[in-house]
Amino acid sequence: MSDVTHPTVTDRPPAPEFLGRRRELAALRSDIERAGLDTLAGRPAPRCRVLLIAGRPGTGRSALAAKFARELAAAGDHPDGVLHARLTDPGGAAVPVAHVARGLLAALGEPTPPGADGDELSDTLREALAERRAVLVLDDVHSAAQLSDLVPDSRDSLVVAVARGPLTGVPDVRPCTLGGLDRQTAVRLLARGAGPVRVTVDPTAAESLAEECADLPAALVLVAGWLGAHPEATVADALHRMRADHIGPLLAEGADGAGPDSAVESAEEADDTPAADPGPEEDPGLADGPLRRAFGLVHASLPAPAARLLRLLTLAPPGTVDAHTAAALAGCPVQAARAALAEFAALGLLRPAPEPGQYLLPRCFEALLQALTRTQERPAEVVLARARMLERTVRRLRAAEAVTEPPGSAARRWLSGLPAALRFETREAAAGWLTARGPALLAAARLAVADGGLDTLARRLLSALTRALVAHRGGEGAAWELYQLHELVVQVATRQRLPRELAAAHLNLGDIDARADRHAKALVRYRAALDAARDERDQADSATLGRALESIGDAYTELRDPQRAADWYGRALALAQSRGDLDGTARLHGRIGAALVRDEQWNDALRAWRAAGAAHRRRGDMAAQAHALAEAARVLEYADRTREAVRTAGDALRLAVRAGDRRLQAALHLLLVDCAERLGDAPAADRHRAAAEEALNPAVLSLPEALGFET
Repeated sequence: MSDVTHPTVTDRPPAPEFLGRRRELAALRSDIERAGLDTLAGRPAPRCRVLLIAGRPGTGRSALAAKFARELAAAGDHPDGVLHARLTDPGGAAVPVAHVARGLLAALGEPTPPGADGDELSDTLREALAERRAVLVLDDVHSAAQLSDLVPDSRDSLVVAVARGPLTGVPDVRPCTLGGLDRQTAVRLLARGAGPVRVTVDPTAAESLAEECADLPAALVLVAGWLGAHPEATVADALHRMRADHIGPLLAEGADGAGPDSAVESAEEADDTPAADPGPEEDPGLADGPLRRAFGLVHASLPAPAARLLRLLTLAPPGTVDAHTAAALAGCPVQAARAALAEFAALGLLRPAPEPGQYLLPRCFEALLQALTRTQERPAEVVLARARMLERTVRRLRAAEAVTEPPGSAARRWLSGLPAALRFETREAAAGWLTARGPALLAAARLAVADGGLDTLARRLLSALTRALVAHRGGEGAAWELYQLHELVVQVATRQRLPRELAAAHLNLGDIDARADRHAKALVRYRAALDAARDERDQADSATLGRALESIGDAYTELRDPQRAADWYGRALALAQSRGDLDGTARLHGRIGAALVRDEQWNDALRAWRAAGAAHRRRGDMAAQAHALAEAARVLEYADRTREAVRTAGDALRLAVRAGDRRLQAALHLLLVDCAERLGDAPAADRHRAAAEEALNPAVLSLPEALGFET
């Protein structure tokens, strides 16, 4: 998942002082001023400048990018602030460009069309940045092609990319390559946790400890955290413990039969990306040992329940982790999980997220934790932990939906019976939680569907998340998220052979596409819904079948193919008549009539509108009957059957008067004006014109406007 932050966010926990990297910061600043190849060649730069920070996880590359971006924003050269996105997920796969672009657009406050693909959203992002001066920090870039899709055209913006190595496909980029810190800064970083006294007492041990950490910031932070948690230990104690291999024996245990070599190999592969990777055997964080040994030092100091919780955090959705997720994974109280997360952050195992109470798992620890999870946790326990997490998420989503219901309702009574930790006291609190946890909730849904073994829970999660989003934002406000959820429903329903759910999901996707004016794509969705509704095991679902047929007709109407539209409406009409659906019969007669009018088939259109009027009469809906007769009168006028049009319009007018529809009365008087003028009856035209003004004064409406259809 992309992790996007807006520059106006003010509740980020205060970050510790940034140490070192002065030379790298100076190089990045000078690189902004450096003339690019296009400038040297006398051509204007076609896109914004891209600066690249390259280094292994654990070298502090993300922290340097964030520090540099903050300095640029503070200098005032980029008044539109800093945007941040992560381009690789914890499994090592590239985050889809559509997700990244949509997150950046949301941070900019720009609307995004639901269902838009990566190319469309990339273009929208470039348009949004065309008039802005912003800094884009694109962290953990997976490939040069992925980065190119997100680079703005505006030369006023700046991209700071973070990757493992050089991105050869991006022109005019000179990487700022990171290794370890300088020794003085490394010792200062250790002193942050150990305190100046312990470092001053044994400066040689402090320097040796920094050397043992290879001066890697991530390893130094872990050791500093361990020293801070053990005030009785000396720096020499930390050095001695650091040299021991705490992780190797755990990986060798292999709860599921995997040996240490396979576990480490899998961990290294999980951390691998194609961006100029020199190979796992050269990884300074894993194979060479400093980061692995520092992690082992801290992991070995944790109580068994805390160590287990830390390992299980790899099962959480990509993005942030909160106390509820941690509590569900470990099966412990929320307060205990909250305290454990705070302890992990103090030890350097987690980083505080911008949102209060949420944390980020650093990428450099993911591979080790995944390897430990495979060897230390039984597969059944892993499945159970994931199921508990999904079940807790479903209950929270149901609580978020229930708080929107009226007081005294069944949903509110259910909400009051929940434990206090799961409840939301106000609608605003639930909405805030839904917004803050939105990316993680969508990620949880994607993981649940991808798992394949928890489809029942996945279906409940998709349903609960859909209802909660609609309850708080409405269908239009949550359209982008709903589109993704319906696509996930398609996957589960296809896998489980659930034709009704599959058809409903395709219909919902088609409706969203239609509202976004992607009618050709909507037509494909509606046809897929029709195929699902016709499933031989579910012939009883005629309502879904009828909706699919009618929706196909609607799509052809929007695609300006009235003949096919009328044909599909006719199929839906036959089904509605066989079901005795009088409302559907009346509506579909009208849709057929409107389609045939567009195709200038006057006689067939007239029959359809008269049939619609008869159906509305049987329904007892006088106003709708008057509308249908008014449409029939308009068709007669189009067909040059003016006297018949006058009689039919008169019948419609009498019904409109009885129904009290003054707007329709005015429209019918205007129609009669046209007819009277065609017949050369000027006095009648004047009378109807005056009656129209009286019926709806001061607005003077045309018939199509009053009836709500296009001529």
